[in-house]
Amino acid sequence: MEQTALITGGTSGIGLELAKLFAADGYQLILVARDQEKLDQTAATLRNEYQVNVITIAKDLFKPESAFELYEEVKSNGVEVDVLVNDAGQGVYGLFTETDLQRQLDIIQLNVNSVVVLTYHWLKDMVDRGHGKILNLSSIAGKIPGPWQAVYHGTKAFVQSFTEAIRSEVKDKGITVTALLPGVTATDFFNKADMTSSKAVQDKDDMADPADVAKDGYEALARGEHMVISGLKNKFQVAMNAVASDETAADRMGEFQGPVE
Repeated sequence: MEQTALITGGTSGIGLELAKLFAADGYQLILVARDQEKLDQTAATLRNEYQVNVITIAKDLFKPESAFELYEEVKSNGVEVDVLVNDAGQGVYGLFTETDLQRQLDIIQLNVNSVVVLTYHWLKDMVDRGHGKILNLSSIAGKIPGPWQAVYHGTKAFVQSFTEAIRSEVKDKGITVTALLPGVTATDFFNKADMTSSKAVQDKDDMADPADVAKDGYEALARGEHMVISGLKNKFQVAMNAVASDETAADRMGEFQGPVE
């Protein structure tokens, strides 16, 4: 029986690479993003390369009602989601008091609220039928306080804690819930976050390949793991900060993410 994976943010970066992996394994795809033209282009490429069915839904998950609408639209079409991938997410770079408050609130809506709404509805369906998988894009940012990206790091800390909690709640119900924690990855994230002046993104050769990150997450989900930190350097960074005080970890991250002088 054909299985279906729904991927938010599935037209670029890690989300697109995950879509390719699911398509290669014969999954029907539901791709969700804001730009219908980009969705159409991505769907055509995936259909041509992998001969799979791809459904596209244009939704702006910055809007509070969109996650609810997305669930209802998929359900009304009689499609059962076997795997939910909450990939869509953005950040805002800058000192907290110097950034636009509404933009920060929009980031919380996208990174936190939409994840909660989509997970709530599809996890309930998965519990009812006794199987399903959820992959949430967390980040090593969720393990470390992040000056210059205070809200983004805070949202990813929520996603990480939330993912671990619901995993524990449903671990005996035939459902896999996995958190994928990338570090600095070569995606459009930094342009969207106005972060190109940060020290963290100056060395392009040091950025992870989104295909490698997606592979780590895909394989961890398949193995039923609760989380995976993608990349040896990121594993080391998280381990180092685990033995430091939050104050020290935040100061280190602030130095790492601060602007080039």
